[in-house]
Amino acid sequence: MSLRAFHLFFIAISAVLAAFCAAWAVAQYRIDPSASYAAGAIVSTLSVCALAVYGTIFQRKSRKLSL
Repeated sequence: MSLRAFHLFFIAISAVLAAFCAAWAVAQYRIDPSASYAAGAIVSTLSVCALAVYGTIFQRKSRKLSL
């Protein structure tokens, strides 16, 4: 496995884990409406979005580098 492939795999796994964390925080917020659960859900959702953007940019940039 190349370093590029590992990096893309790590980004994807991180995004999946952040999405599960966001889903858990939303579920907990429904049980106990606390600001910390809402903040956790928002931060996790923003992390998923940022990881998706970063992964796309990295894939495009690294595609040009490898021949």
